Amino acid sequence: MPAAGHRRHSGAAARTQFNLGRALPFLILAMTVLADLLTPDTERFERLLVAAPALAAVTWSVRGTVGIGLLAMAVRALLSLSRNEAVVPELLTSEVVLAAVTGAAAWVSSVRTRYERDLREVTAVAEVVQRVVLRPLPDRLGRFDLHLLYLAAAAKARIGGDFYEAVRVPGAVRVMLGDVQGKGLGAVETASVLLGAFRATVNDAPDLATLADRLDEGLARYGGWDPDSDAAERFATVVLVELPDDRDVALLLSCGHPAPLLQHGTEVEPVAFADPSVPVNLAGLAEHHHRIEEVPFGPGDRLLLYTDGVSETRDRTGTFYPLETRMRGWVREPATELPGLLHRDLAAYGGDGLDDDVAAVLVVRAPESG
Repeated sequence: MPAAGHRRHSGAAARTQFNLGRALPFLILAMTVLADLLTPDTERFERLLVAAPALAAVTWSVRGTVGIGLLAMAVRALLSLSRNEAVVPELLTSEVVLAAVTGAAAWVSSVRTRYERDLREVTAVAEVVQRVVLRPLPDRLGRFDLHLLYLAAAAKARIGGDFYEAVRVPGAVRVMLGDVQGKGLGAVETASVLLGAFRATVNDAPDLATLADRLDEGLARYGGWDPDSDAAERFATVVLVELPDDRDVALLLSCGHPAPLLQHGTEVEPVAFADPSVPVNLAGLAEHHHRIEEVPFGPGDRLLLYTDGVSETRDRTGTFYPLETRMRGWVREPATELPGLLHRDLAAYGGDGLDDDVAAVLVVRAPESG
């Protein structure tokens, strides 16, 4: 996954920075000793030793910080001995200052390590919750391969207002991709409600129209349970796909969502929705009906579902990302490589970076064996 690769790269960079930070106190000690020994007796650099325990507090444990502070005090005493200096008030004053800085640095280190421990615990809980809400897609369901690109716009977030799910049901595979209006925790809450409604009804709903109605009902019911939440006030665009086992077709229903791209051979065209439904949670504002489109979907065909975080990425001139053109240029690329290609191309195309959630699911009908 591209997002996972990005996290691995960021983790390696963080470890390099962390190791450099741990070595910095010793570098200060070594440079101070060299500067003091290689300069005339009139020049003194031992006052710089206080930087060693101060810097140690940023990356070292309490014991490590105290140890570096004691080492700095020992270096200060050795420098005085190397100059044949007697124990004078100036030396004692320097040692007291170093001891005071070491004590303060140890306290800072204890506070930092406590916050880091709490943050690790909170992060671990959040990752479990996020994994439950937005589970990774399986690589394969039935005769269909699935490839996912998912990027949350919020810094450090794993989940945003875009959501997805794919489930094997009797006789078919059903896929959902959606995008909640707005950003932040409210959008995440709405996405989790819709995911819960989909999972609760996807096996029992006789068709996609019924499934779309259940999404509306689930969001309305949640608003009744929690009147203080703004989840029921938000709407979401959703595309639902059903892939039957016994027919080489794809059934699609769009609730105000961007049209998926269908690749057959080297041809790429958007799915034509003659009469798309209104977004989820806006059914009361217009005549309520659903029309399901049926398109051929044979061996080797590909179907790309995506959110507007992909299609509405702009370059520095304000031009929208040419997704359809890009997909035509990638028709011969392996399906496993397409999420990575799309991720890198979006990042390069966006003039100011990606400022919206991005989700794309590539569904591939596996070629017939032999």
